[in-house]
Amino acid sequence: MKQKLESLLQQAVTALKTQGILENDFIAQINLERTRDVLHGDFATNLAMMLAKPAKLNPRQLAEKIVAALPNDALISKVDIAGPGFINFFINPDSQFQIVKQVLDAGAEFGSSKIGVGKRVQVEFVSANPTGPLHVGHGRGAAYGSAVADLLAAAGFEVEREYYVNDAGRQMDILATSVWLRYLEACGEVLPFPSNGYRGEYVRDISANLHKKAGDAYRRASTLVMADLPADEPQGGDKEKHIDALIDRAKTLLGEAYKEVFQAGLDEILDDIKDDLAEFGVSYQQWFSERSLMDDHSVEQALRRLDAAGYLYQQEGATWFASSRLGDEKDRVVVRDNGQTTYFASDIAYHMHKLDRGFDQIVNIWGADHHGYIPRVKAAMQALGADESKLKVLLVQFAILYRGDEKVQMSTRSGEFVTLRQLRSEVGRDACRFFYVMRKSEQHMDFDLKLATSRSNENPVYYVQYAHARVCSVLRQLDEKGRQRNPHLGMENLNLLTEEQEAALLTTLSKYPETLERAAVNYEPHQLIHYLRELANQFHSYYNAHQFLVDDEKLCNARINLICAVKQVLVNALSLLKINAPEAM
Repeated sequence: MKQKLESLLQQAVTALKTQGILENDFIAQINLERTRDVLHGDFATNLAMMLAKPAKLNPRQLAEKIVAALPNDALISKVDIAGPGFINFFINPDSQFQIVKQVLDAGAEFGSSKIGVGKRVQVEFVSANPTGPLHVGHGRGAAYGSAVADLLAAAGFEVEREYYVNDAGRQMDILATSVWLRYLEACGEVLPFPSNGYRGEYVRDISANLHKKAGDAYRRASTLVMADLPADEPQGGDKEKHIDALIDRAKTLLGEAYKEVFQAGLDEILDDIKDDLAEFGVSYQQWFSERSLMDDHSVEQALRRLDAAGYLYQQEGATWFASSRLGDEKDRVVVRDNGQTTYFASDIAYHMHKLDRGFDQIVNIWGADHHGYIPRVKAAMQALGADESKLKVLLVQFAILYRGDEKVQMSTRSGEFVTLRQLRSEVGRDACRFFYVMRKSEQHMDFDLKLATSRSNENPVYYVQYAHARVCSVLRQLDEKGRQRNPHLGMENLNLLTEEQEAALLTTLSKYPETLERAAVNYEPHQLIHYLRELANQFHSYYNAHQFLVDDEKLCNARINLICAVKQVLVNALSLLKINAPEAM
């Protein structure tokens, strides 16, 4: 309906160009919104006010010309001009029934859009360091990123979902060393575990598997491991220096075998992450390795490009990127004085790789704690010669899990965290995904376990799914009574749907395509959640107020067609969020 009105307005603009009121090359942006007050019609546009200046006319005068140029269409019963030049459209009540046929004819495709056709978008999300299992904080980024990608795909974009695997750098060395030390314990060696190591039980599991597979192949005497190391923090030393010295010792004592221990830890955790995300309904086209950027010399290439563009300089033995010249608060080191490249250098190379793959839009979904990282990455893109507007960074606040009034601490290093797998086991995938995207991604979120598991109308996911189950129940009752559904008869008699609840449902059904499109282009899946809750609420009100299986066959089939349209839209929207639509509850 909205698209039809926009098309009619575009035709009116074309007519104004023919009349010489607007320049032929002028491109009009049409803003059409639903009215809040039915007295002002169903839709309104400020097009006359937007075009008044280029048309050199008073807005109300121009509005009159736009209305006069509108093609006749049975969709519109009346057009009014209000205030300084708003154009209000009143929709023919009979036209509103068309939405039922549109939904049932389109089925699973209803609501999809072509706005993104021909545009390639990459969505990178989660990308948690493979140093431990995914926890409940990562879950929000997973649900949000997955929903954003699926919405964009439904809007016609060609979407590539990507996970950036940080399989290089110091944190991975700390993990590898932690695995090795636990492995030595499994071999019978006795040695203190570093305060800055990874302490979770999953590290012991990895080490046990490594010992089972390799026996004592990687065993080294604890006296050799601990000899002359800097003191750890509990002994009054520096925990960072202590763990770095342990990493160097592991590499020295193991030699080439260090890579095998490193890979064992990486593979097991990464496989666990992949399994977790798959069970959570999240899939990727690409798992991109940070190490690959070093192996194929992409980091060196990126730095050469920055240098050729005049953005690198030497200072105190290090190489700096002059990012402050491009909006960052200060310049950044890309090569340390010891010759090692920084994590940021890898990030520059990674974004260069993204640009070279030819995406029209790059969407990065990061934790809110990465907010300060955005200016430097955008600066790098500009320095590489790209339009920094190609990069859209969306921030996600970690969800905070409560058990009663007690907040659960989540620290990957200490191992005291609730994993996404545990949360999914307790409340189910549907509740997890629904709750995670209920609010804007940048808003703080408290995850209420009690509410998520309750079977009541207060639980929003239960309330929405119950609407679908109720429609299925009505259809089962129809069959149990030996009555046959007659969709054709129902379609011919939709004009019998005169109840207030029926009119509300018809209007809300017609909003779905525009809601989906708006949620996609604004990266806001919570808009779909709000829509689902509104549709479910209206359906439950209808269900409680009226009988569907009435004796009047015409009215019965009209109502069955309407609730089947509701059922279809519930399925379509829930499917986009990877949430089930149960037939019974």
